[in-house]
Amino acid sequence: MGCFQVLWSLLIGFLVGLVARALVPGIDSMGLILTTVLGVVGSLVGGFLGGLVSKPKEGAKFNPAGFLLSVVGAIVVLVLWRLVR
Repeated sequence: MGCFQVLWSLLIGFLVGLVARALVPGIDSMGLILTTVLGVVGSLVGGFLGGLVSKPKEGAKFNPAGFLLSVVGAIVVLVLWRLVR
């Protein structure tokens, strides 16, 4: 994994975390780092859920439902975070 791929993953993770926090009502005292972690973990959960539903084509780098499932995964992680906290 190259340096730009890591930076891209962090940027997308941050955006996914922001969208998830905007969609789930309530106050979260998360900063930049926790929002990014939320988005990255949500992307992993969403990717796992997406892999259960539909496998991407062989050699494909992009799954069309990836961003949507990443947001869904981040929402699940955010709700679980609130329950634990």
